[in-house]
Amino acid sequence: MTDRALPMTQPTGGLPERVTIYEVGARDGLQNERNVVPVEVKAEFLDRLAGAGLTTLEATSFVHPKWVPQLADAADLLERLERRSDVDYPVLVPNERGLDRALDAGVQHVAIFASATETFARKNLNRTLDEQFTMFSPVVERARSEGLRVRAYVSMAFGDPWEGAVAPAQVAAVGRRLVDMGCWQFSLGDTIGTGTPGHAGAVIDACVAAGLPVDVLAVHFHDTYGQALANTLAALRRGVTTVDASAGGLGGCPYAESATGNLATEDLVWMLDGLGIAHGADLDKLVETSTWMAEQLGRPSPSRVVRALAG
Repeated sequence: MTDRALPMTQPTGGLPERVTIYEVGARDGLQNERNVVPVEVKAEFLDRLAGAGLTTLEATSFVHPKWVPQLADAADLLERLERRSDVDYPVLVPNERGLDRALDAGVQHVAIFASATETFARKNLNRTLDEQFTMFSPVVERARSEGLRVRAYVSMAFGDPWEGAVAPAQVAAVGRRLVDMGCWQFSLGDTIGTGTPGHAGAVIDACVAAGLPVDVLAVHFHDTYGQALANTLAALRRGVTTVDASAGGLGGCPYAESATGNLATEDLVWMLDGLGIAHGADLDKLVETSTWMAEQLGRPSPSRVVRALAG
Protein backbone atom coordinates (compact mmCIF):
# COMPACT_ATOMS: atom_id res chain seq x y z
CA MET A 1 0.00 0.00 0.00
CA THR A 2 1.57 3.29 -1.09
CA ASP A 3 0.74 6.99 -1.43
CA ARG A 4 -1.67 6.85 1.46
CA ALA A 5 -2.38 9.54 3.99
CA LEU A 6 -0.34 9.54 7.17
CA PRO A 7 -1.26 11.04 10.52
CA MET A 8 0.91 13.92 11.65
CA THR A 9 2.97 12.74 14.60
CA GLN A 10 2.62 15.12 17.51
CA PRO A 11 3.87 13.65 20.80
CA THR A 12 1.88 14.76 23.80
CA GLY A 13 3.11 14.89 27.37
CA GLY A 14 1.73 12.63 30.06
CA LEU A 15 1.26 9.59 27.82
CA PRO A 16 3.07 6.22 27.73
CA GLU A 17 6.01 5.80 25.39
CA ARG A 18 4.76 2.37 24.30
CA VAL A 19 1.44 0.53 24.31
CA THR A 20 0.79 -3.21 24.08
CA ILE A 21 -2.06 -4.04 21.72
CA TYR A 22 -3.94 -7.08 23.01
CA GLU A 23 -5.55 -8.33 19.81
CA VAL A 24 -8.92 -10.04 20.36
CA GLY A 25 -10.24 -10.27 16.80
CA ALA A 26 -9.87 -14.02 16.38
CA ARG A 27 -11.81 -14.77 19.58
CA ASP A 28 -14.00 -11.87 20.70
CA GLY A 29 -14.28 -10.56 17.17
CA LEU A 30 -15.47 -13.78 15.57
CA GLN A 31 -17.42 -15.43 18.38
CA ASN A 32 -20.71 -13.67 17.54
CA GLU A 33 -20.56 -14.40 13.80
CA ARG A 34 -23.69 -16.25 12.73
CA ASN A 35 -21.95 -18.30 10.07
CA VAL A 36 -19.14 -20.55 11.23
CA VAL A 37 -15.80 -19.36 9.88
CA PRO A 38 -13.70 -22.28 8.56
CA VAL A 39 -10.85 -23.23 10.86
CA GLU A 40 -8.29 -22.75 8.11
CA VAL A 41 -9.48 -19.14 7.68
CA LYS A 42 -9.09 -18.53 11.41
CA ALA A 43 -5.58 -19.97 11.34
CA GLU A 44 -4.62 -17.76 8.40
CA PHE A 45 -6.18 -14.75 10.13
CA LEU A 46 -4.00 -15.29 13.18
CA ASP A 47 -0.92 -15.82 11.04
CA ARG A 48 -1.59 -12.62 9.11
CA LEU A 49 -2.04 -10.70 12.35
CA ALA A 50 1.28 -12.02 13.63
CA GLY A 51 2.84 -11.03 10.33
CA ALA A 52 1.53 -7.51 10.89
CA GLY A 53 3.63 -7.23 14.02
CA LEU A 54 1.07 -7.95 16.72
CA THR A 55 2.60 -10.02 19.51
CA THR A 56 -0.43 -10.82 21.67
CA LEU A 57 -3.19 -12.65 19.80
CA GLU A 58 -6.10 -14.10 21.75
CA ALA A 59 -6.63 -17.17 19.63
CA THR A 60 -9.87 -18.80 20.78
CA SER A 61 -11.90 -20.00 23.76
CA PHE A 62 -12.36 -23.43 25.27
CA VAL A 63 -15.99 -22.75 26.04
CA HIS A 64 -18.58 -25.50 25.55
CA PRO A 65 -19.58 -25.66 21.86
CA LYS A 66 -23.25 -25.49 22.87
CA TRP A 67 -22.77 -21.92 24.07
CA VAL A 68 -20.41 -20.65 21.37
CA PRO A 69 -20.58 -22.86 18.27
CA GLN A 70 -18.20 -20.56 16.42
CA LEU A 71 -15.36 -21.63 18.72
CA ALA A 72 -16.07 -25.37 18.75
CA ASP A 73 -12.91 -25.86 16.69
CA ALA A 74 -10.58 -24.43 19.38
CA ALA A 75 -8.38 -27.51 19.73
CA ASP A 76 -8.21 -28.02 15.96
CA LEU A 77 -7.27 -24.37 15.44
CA LEU A 78 -4.40 -24.47 17.91
CA GLU A 79 -3.14 -27.73 16.39
CA ARG A 80 -3.14 -26.20 12.90
CA LEU A 81 -1.68 -22.87 13.96
CA GLU A 82 2.01 -22.32 13.29
CA ARG A 83 2.80 -20.56 16.54
CA ARG A 84 5.60 -18.02 16.40
CA SER A 85 8.11 -17.94 19.23
CA ASP A 86 7.76 -14.17 19.66
CA VAL A 87 3.94 -14.20 19.76
CA ASP A 88 1.71 -14.95 22.76
CA TYR A 89 -1.50 -16.87 21.97
CA PRO A 90 -3.76 -16.64 25.06
CA VAL A 91 -7.08 -18.47 25.17
CA LEU A 92 -10.22 -17.92 27.22
CA VAL A 93 -11.20 -20.67 29.66
CA PRO A 94 -14.58 -20.58 31.42
CA ASN A 95 -13.91 -23.30 34.00
CA GLU A 96 -11.64 -26.19 34.97
CA ARG A 97 -12.74 -28.32 32.03
CA GLY A 98 -11.77 -25.48 29.71
CA LEU A 99 -8.42 -25.29 31.48
CA ASP A 100 -7.89 -29.02 30.96
CA ARG A 101 -8.35 -28.54 27.22
CA ALA A 102 -6.08 -25.50 27.17
CA LEU A 103 -3.33 -27.43 28.95
CA ASP A 104 -3.70 -30.29 26.49
CA ALA A 105 -3.22 -27.76 23.68
CA GLY A 106 0.01 -26.50 25.21
CA VAL A 107 -0.97 -22.88 25.80
CA GLN A 108 1.02 -20.65 28.14
CA HIS A 109 -1.51 -17.94 28.89
CA VAL A 110 -5.22 -18.15 29.71
CA ALA A 111 -7.97 -15.71 30.57
CA ILE A 112 -11.08 -15.93 32.71
CA PHE A 113 -14.24 -13.88 32.26
CA ALA A 114 -15.73 -12.26 35.37
CA SER A 115 -18.59 -9.86 36.00
CA ALA A 116 -18.66 -6.52 37.77
CA THR A 117 -22.41 -6.80 38.43
CA GLU A 118 -24.75 -9.17 40.21
CA THR A 119 -27.24 -9.52 37.37
CA PHE A 120 -24.72 -10.28 34.66
CA ALA A 121 -22.98 -12.79 36.92
CA ARG A 122 -26.26 -14.62 37.37
CA LYS A 123 -27.24 -14.49 33.69
CA ASN A 124 -23.86 -15.26 32.16
CA LEU A 125 -22.11 -17.36 34.80
CA ASN A 126 -25.10 -18.80 36.69
CA ARG A 127 -23.43 -17.55 39.87
CA THR A 128 -23.88 -14.65 42.23
CA LEU A 129 -21.31 -11.87 42.14
CA ASP A 130 -19.61 -13.40 45.15
CA GLU A 131 -19.93 -17.02 44.00
CA GLN A 132 -18.03 -16.34 40.79
CA PHE A 133 -14.81 -16.05 42.76
CA THR A 134 -15.33 -19.52 44.22
CA MET A 135 -15.71 -20.82 40.67
CA PHE A 136 -12.58 -19.04 39.40
CA SER A 137 -10.28 -19.77 42.34
CA PRO A 138 -9.37 -23.40 41.46
CA VAL A 139 -8.94 -22.45 37.80
CA VAL A 140 -6.48 -19.69 38.62
CA GLU A 141 -4.65 -21.72 41.25
CA ARG A 142 -4.20 -24.71 38.99
CA ALA A 143 -3.23 -22.66 35.95
CA ARG A 144 -0.56 -20.87 37.94
CA SER A 145 0.72 -24.15 39.36
CA GLU A 146 1.17 -25.30 35.74
CA GLY A 147 3.22 -22.19 34.99
CA LEU A 148 0.50 -20.33 33.08
CA ARG A 149 -0.27 -16.63 33.33
CA VAL A 150 -3.90 -15.82 34.02
CA ARG A 151 -5.65 -12.70 32.78
CA ALA A 152 -9.11 -11.64 33.97
CA TYR A 153 -11.74 -9.82 31.97
CA VAL A 154 -14.19 -7.80 34.04
CA SER A 155 -17.37 -7.46 32.04
CA MET A 156 -19.96 -4.69 32.57
CA ALA A 157 -17.32 -2.48 34.19
CA PHE A 158 -18.94 0.72 32.92
CA GLY A 159 -22.60 -0.09 32.52
CA ASP A 160 -25.02 -3.00 32.75
CA PRO A 161 -28.19 -3.28 30.59
CA TRP A 162 -30.17 -4.45 33.61
CA GLU A 163 -28.60 -2.46 36.45
CA GLY A 164 -27.55 0.71 34.62
CA ALA A 165 -24.41 2.59 35.64
CA VAL A 166 -21.92 0.62 37.72
CA ALA A 167 -20.15 2.26 40.66
CA PRO A 168 -16.38 2.51 40.01
CA ALA A 169 -15.68 1.30 43.55
CA GLN A 170 -17.63 -1.89 42.83
CA VAL A 171 -15.52 -2.56 39.73
CA ALA A 172 -12.34 -1.91 41.71
CA ALA A 173 -13.44 -4.35 44.43
CA VAL A 174 -13.93 -7.10 41.84
CA GLY A 175 -10.55 -6.36 40.30
CA ARG A 176 -8.84 -6.37 43.69
CA ARG A 177 -10.16 -9.85 44.43
CA LEU A 178 -9.08 -11.18 41.04
CA VAL A 179 -5.55 -9.82 41.39
CA ASP A 180 -5.32 -11.12 44.96
CA MET A 181 -6.39 -14.50 43.58
CA GLY A 182 -3.38 -14.53 41.28
CA CYS A 183 -4.43 -12.86 38.02
CA TRP A 184 -1.49 -10.92 36.60
CA GLN A 185 -3.70 -8.48 34.67
CA PHE A 186 -7.34 -7.55 34.46
CA SER A 187 -9.12 -5.90 31.59
CA LEU A 188 -11.87 -3.36 32.24
CA GLY A 189 -14.64 -4.21 29.81
CA ASP A 190 -17.09 -1.61 28.54
CA THR A 191 -19.33 -4.41 27.35
CA ILE A 192 -22.26 -2.30 26.12
CA GLY A 193 -20.15 0.71 25.13
CA THR A 194 -21.75 3.29 27.41
CA GLY A 195 -18.52 4.59 28.96
CA THR A 196 -17.27 8.13 28.39
CA PRO A 197 -13.77 9.57 28.98
CA GLY A 198 -14.56 10.97 32.41
CA HIS A 199 -16.14 7.69 33.43
CA ALA A 200 -13.13 5.76 32.16
CA GLY A 201 -10.83 7.91 34.25
CA ALA A 202 -13.03 7.48 37.33
CA VAL A 203 -12.97 3.68 37.08
CA ILE A 204 -9.20 3.60 36.68
CA ASP A 205 -8.78 6.03 39.58
CA ALA A 206 -10.98 3.80 41.76
CA CYS A 207 -8.84 0.77 40.91
CA VAL A 208 -5.65 2.62 41.82
CA ALA A 209 -7.27 3.85 45.04
CA ALA A 210 -8.05 0.20 45.87
CA GLY A 211 -4.33 -0.52 45.78
CA LEU A 212 -4.09 -1.89 42.25
CA PRO A 213 -1.00 -0.77 40.31
CA VAL A 214 -1.94 0.83 37.03
CA ASP A 215 0.34 -1.59 35.18
CA VAL A 216 -2.01 -4.50 35.97
CA LEU A 217 -4.88 -2.72 34.24
CA ALA A 218 -5.96 -3.10 30.62
CA VAL A 219 -8.96 -1.55 28.88
CA HIS A 220 -11.46 -3.12 26.51
CA PHE A 221 -13.81 -0.60 24.94
CA HIS A 222 -16.73 -1.18 22.60
CA ASP A 223 -17.55 1.56 20.13
CA THR A 224 -21.33 1.34 20.39
CA TYR A 225 -21.71 5.08 20.96
CA GLY A 226 -18.50 6.18 19.24
CA GLN A 227 -16.54 6.64 22.48
CA ALA A 228 -13.92 3.90 22.25
CA LEU A 229 -10.95 6.00 21.09
CA ALA A 230 -11.77 8.86 23.43
CA ASN A 231 -12.03 6.44 26.33
CA THR A 232 -8.75 4.83 25.34
CA LEU A 233 -6.99 8.19 25.34
CA ALA A 234 -8.39 8.88 28.82
CA ALA A 235 -6.96 5.54 29.98
CA LEU A 236 -3.56 6.29 28.43
CA ARG A 237 -3.48 9.57 30.31
CA ARG A 238 -3.97 7.57 33.52
CA GLY A 239 -0.93 5.42 32.67
CA VAL A 240 -2.64 2.32 31.23
CA THR A 241 -0.36 0.65 28.67
CA THR A 242 -2.38 -2.38 27.49
CA VAL A 243 -5.32 -1.82 25.16
CA ASP A 244 -7.60 -4.54 23.81
CA ALA A 245 -8.58 -4.11 20.17
CA SER A 246 -10.01 -6.15 17.32
CA ALA A 247 -8.68 -6.12 13.77
CA GLY A 248 -11.16 -4.42 11.48
CA GLY A 249 -13.45 -3.65 14.40
CA LEU A 250 -14.81 -7.20 14.36
CA GLY A 251 -17.23 -8.18 17.07
CA GLY A 252 -20.50 -7.05 18.50
CA CYS A 253 -22.36 -6.81 21.72
CA PRO A 254 -25.40 -9.05 22.24
CA TYR A 255 -26.62 -6.79 25.06
CA ALA A 256 -26.96 -3.51 23.13
CA GLU A 257 -28.76 -2.92 19.86
CA SER A 258 -26.73 -1.36 17.04
CA ALA A 259 -23.46 -2.15 18.80
CA THR A 260 -20.59 -1.58 16.41
CA GLY A 261 -18.20 -3.97 18.06
CA ASN A 262 -14.78 -3.65 19.56
CA LEU A 263 -12.35 -0.80 19.12
CA ALA A 264 -10.75 -1.40 15.73
CA THR A 265 -7.04 -2.17 15.91
CA GLU A 266 -6.35 0.01 12.87
CA ASP A 267 -8.18 2.99 14.40
CA LEU A 268 -6.15 2.55 17.58
CA VAL A 269 -2.88 2.33 15.63
CA TRP A 270 -3.70 5.51 13.69
CA MET A 271 -4.22 7.38 16.95
CA LEU A 272 -1.08 5.95 18.54
CA ASP A 273 0.97 6.88 15.47
CA GLY A 274 -0.34 10.43 15.67
CA LEU A 275 0.64 10.62 19.33
CA GLY A 276 4.11 9.19 18.69
CA ILE A 277 3.41 6.14 20.89
CA ALA A 278 5.24 2.96 19.87
CA HIS A 279 3.23 -0.25 19.38
CA GLY A 280 5.09 -2.47 16.91
CA ALA A 281 2.25 -3.02 14.44
CA ASP A 282 2.42 -2.44 10.69
CA LEU A 283 -0.70 -0.47 9.73
CA ASP A 284 -0.55 -1.36 6.04
CA LYS A 285 -0.42 -5.08 6.81
CA LEU A 286 -3.23 -4.73 9.33
CA VAL A 287 -5.44 -3.02 6.76
CA GLU A 288 -4.64 -5.73 4.22
CA THR A 289 -5.49 -8.40 6.78
CA SER A 290 -8.79 -6.82 7.79
CA THR A 291 -9.75 -6.23 4.15
CA TRP A 292 -9.06 -9.91 3.48
CA MET A 293 -11.12 -11.00 6.48
CA ALA A 294 -13.98 -8.72 5.47
CA GLU A 295 -14.02 -10.57 2.14
CA GLN A 296 -14.19 -13.90 3.96
CA LEU A 297 -17.16 -12.64 5.98
CA GLY A 298 -18.88 -11.08 2.98
CA ARG A 299 -19.24 -7.55 4.33
CA PRO A 300 -17.14 -4.39 4.64
CA SER A 301 -15.03 -3.72 7.70
CA PRO A 302 -16.58 -1.30 10.22
CA SER A 303 -13.14 0.23 10.91
CA ARG A 304 -12.99 3.81 9.68
CA VAL A 305 -9.25 3.55 9.04
CA VAL A 306 -9.63 0.33 7.05
CA ARG A 307 -12.36 1.92 4.93
CA ALA A 308 -10.28 5.05 4.37
CA LEU A 309 -7.05 3.30 3.45
CA ALA A 310 -8.45 0.33 1.56
CA GLY A 311 -10.56 2.58 -0.65
